[in-house]
Amino acid sequence: MSQDPTHGPEPAVKLAARRRREVVAVLLFSGSPMFESSIPLSVFGVDRQDAGVPRYRLLACAGEEGPLRTTAGLELRAPYGLGAVARAGTVIVPAWRSITGPPPAAALAALRRAHSEGARIVGLCTGAFALGAAGLLDGRPATTHWMYAPTLAKRYPSVHVDPRELFVDDGDILTSAGTAAGIDLCLHIVRQDHGPEAAAALARRLVLPPRRGSGTETGTHRHLDRSLPEDIGADPLAEVVAWALEHLHEQFDVETLAARAYMSRRTFDRRFRALTGSAPLQWLITQRVLQAQRLLEVSDYSVDEVAGRCGFRSPVALRGHFRRQLGASPAAYRAAYRARQQDTVDRGKPAGDGFSPRLPGQRSRPVP
Repeated sequence: MSQDPTHGPEPAVKLAARRRREVVAVLLFSGSPMFESSIPLSVFGVDRQDAGVPRYRLLACAGEEGPLRTTAGLELRAPYGLGAVARAGTVIVPAWRSITGPPPAAALAALRRAHSEGARIVGLCTGAFALGAAGLLDGRPATTHWMYAPTLAKRYPSVHVDPRELFVDDGDILTSAGTAAGIDLCLHIVRQDHGPEAAAALARRLVLPPRRGSGTETGTHRHLDRSLPEDIGADPLAEVVAWALEHLHEQFDVETLAARAYMSRRTFDRRFRALTGSAPLQWLITQRVLQAQRLLEVSDYSVDEVAGRCGFRSPVALRGHFRRQLGASPAAYRAAYRARQQDTVDRGKPAGDGFSPRLPGQRSRPVP
């Protein structure tokens, strides 16, 4: 399948005649956060032709019976139901309220039907769980909020979940990480449809950078995202978190981090959770697993060596945490990753892993 370097991958299935790519259906559900829900409504639902942004037609669709109540308690009444999804060439799920339960069967059926008719399907943040429940992510790369990535990987083991990316564009299926990454993906869609000038004009109107430099398109990779909140630099704990990321190859615990922050363990735990949304121990384990994941991809270190270079006290500890977060053993993950890379090469696309920065403590030992 050919790929235009400016406008991204072509859709896998020809778009049905009644669907138009510039018609964007946004599926809204009760229990969704207001911010994530408002991102596609703002990007695709406001006429900004005076600023040089081509117009989309937005269909705000209730994915279930209303009224729909947001996490802030506001009630929304969508003007369209699931029937309107049949007209859309782009269908976006900005969020799903549960990482353990599937959306209504009718909504999943609408997503499957839209995809089978060539529509572009987009999941922002936890919206990826709706796409997973519909079976649309099977065998594909995807991302979601880094806090929920382990759950997505375990719930849908055939999905290649990469929590380090701001967004992943796999042609007709696109997913983004949490919160602001949804804006990055929406700008990417505008860039894909209408070129960089239109996306830059929209970014100026929204007072945003046109690109934040991360995200994966099919065959194209960018720099590693260290899974931190965008505003962490303004927090006093930023220096401690940065130190932890630079020293993951060393053995240290949360008590070490609390001491570096000149806080008691209890105060540090509370402040850290408020900053990242995660307990510090769980965050530290997740970062070590992410580093192990990357080393398994780009080096030929043994699993025992990887464990030592990611700060795990033993290979057994690495294997346990790796399996809990990614649903596979380190050896099985490496084998599956290499098989995917070989398949990509066999299909004539670049494998795309030469971009990776060297991780702390890593020797230059590329995969042969």
